[in-house]
Amino acid sequence: MPLATRRAARIAPPLVTPPLVAAPLVALPLVVMALLAAPATPRAAEPAPIEVTIKDHRFEPAEITVPAGQAVRLHVRNLDASAEEFDSPSLKVEKVIAAHGAAVVHLRPLKPGRYAFTGEYHEETAHGTVIAQ
Repeated sequence: MPLATRRAARIAPPLVTPPLVAAPLVALPLVVMALLAAPATPRAAEPAPIEVTIKDHRFEPAEITVPAGQAVRLHVRNLDASAEEFDSPSLKVEKVIAAHGAAVVHLRPLKPGRYAFTGEYHEETAHGTVIAQ
């Protein structure tokens, strides 16, 4: 075999990336740059939770006014020495709050109206109303 042929056989062919692999590799940095350059979509500020306290087996405040059509969080603190259950079939919520504990109750967006809730373990004293308006 002549010398030129032997040298040509030892030289590897140039690396060529197939077009099906190269296209996504070129497009990926462009997509990332476009996402980073795009202005952030402003999110509506989530309202602060509404503070509710259970003391002497009563809810305070007993009437809670919330905006209609907007999800709301109630931060319920139980100051009593026994557990209480925040219960409301109309709000579709049941949440046990441990003695001297706290819990967050999530309310879905409500239509305007009045929604009763009770402390299921002390129904004679622990009751209230959520008013959506």
